[in-house]
Amino acid sequence: MRAVRLDRAGGLEVLQIATIAVPQPGPGEVRVRHHAIGLNFIDIYQRDGLYPLTYPTGLGLEAAGVVEAVGEGVTRFAVGDRIAYANGPPGAYAEAHIVHQNRAVHLPEDIDFDTAAAAMLKGMTAEYLVRRVFHVKQGDAILVHAAAGGVGLILSQWAHSLGATVIGTVGSEAKVEMARAHGCDHVILYDGEDVTARVREITAGEGVAVVYDSVGTATLDVSLNSLRRRGMFVTYGNASGPVPPLEPLRLSRAGSLFMTRPTLFDYVATPEELDESAEALFAVIRSGAVKIEIGQTFPLDQVRQAHEALAGRKTVGSTLLMP
Repeated sequence: MRAVRLDRAGGLEVLQIATIAVPQPGPGEVRVRHHAIGLNFIDIYQRDGLYPLTYPTGLGLEAAGVVEAVGEGVTRFAVGDRIAYANGPPGAYAEAHIVHQNRAVHLPEDIDFDTAAAAMLKGMTAEYLVRRVFHVKQGDAILVHAAAGGVGLILSQWAHSLGATVIGTVGSEAKVEMARAHGCDHVILYDGEDVTARVREITAGEGVAVVYDSVGTATLDVSLNSLRRRGMFVTYGNASGPVPPLEPLRLSRAGSLFMTRPTLFDYVATPEELDESAEALFAVIRSGAVKIEIGQTFPLDQVRQAHEALAGRKTVGSTLLMP
């Protein structure tokens, strides 16, 4: 089968298409024949070494398909089951992949493979951000950076459906309408406006209850300065580079702020948590409260072009690799 393999961390050149033996599932594992593969920023962080891997390795954490083989002791799935996963191990950039049964979920018939591959990692990230890291509720004002990105579009719609006033930031005029059509009540251009001033204007000087920041270094000051007293700064991505060390006193001086750096894997650490998160996601998709936008697809052998587009912030919504 075809698979993307890496021998080391680095730039686009380390992404190689190889022909490898079809892997066999071990105890508790299943082999998934992929129909669609999700592309995520964490893949770039793993490729370039920010999040280290052991080499040689595959890449990619998310895909949807059909179970075609099961290992000893598997009780959660059977051959022929529709399945989706979003928490690895790395190796989803392939025609098939081995995952442990406890890291995957049953895919309902009314959720297609493309939607699942586009939504699982980003959608469950949105789920834990709006329901568990900070419980967004009616009347809250929130700030979502990269609101036209994969997580941003889902998060904004979900928060809007909960009754929040959603303020989104985007990097280009082309993304303004996309963000506005997907839950953002107000959209701010990073380079065209003073984001903090605009947030204060929208919130009558108070600031927002929570900032969801996947950008990192470039938006740190804006995020902290846009929060209300006792607001929460949620930094969950590093698109512009990791957030630098932060003095705790800065949080105190800015209004006794809270700060957290969560990751999806700690919020779907058990099969029960994984199933609950996925079902909450499928429910909001089913209801129409959240629409999954697949902005672009690439064949597997164009993985370098896909990474280049994502890293250059030239994508809208979710991106898929097609095996």
